[in-house]
Amino acid sequence: MKNARAFLLLLCGVTLAAPAFAAPDESQIDRGHRVYDKWCFPCHGTGVGKPGTESLAARGQKPAVLEERTDLTAPLIKIFVRHGVLFMPTFRKTEISDADLDAIAAYLTRNNKH
Repeated sequence: MKNARAFLLLLCGVTLAAPAFAAPDESQIDRGHRVYDKWCFPCHGTGVGKPGTESLAARGQKPAVLEERTDLTAPLIKIFVRHGVLFMPTFRKTEISDADLDAIAAYLTRNNKH
């Protein structure tokens, strides 16, 4: 099963340790927000009918809304986006480029303590 590793990481609550890096600049975070709104918000945003958010909430993940999390790491985000997990589809580089994926990771980790 190609999603087995990501699934096991999710079930075990493992977040791959992020390497030390400089905090992203505001333009990277802004780009990540725009890309997130296009590709991720429809399933992982706030409000009723967001299957990704509802799935995380059903598993007891708090907060379930990805934008409110402070425990996500760039490597984990990249694994889930590229390989999918459970009902989440995979996203090819022709859909979300590596640069856009880096920006999404910067946006979703902006509130983490670096």
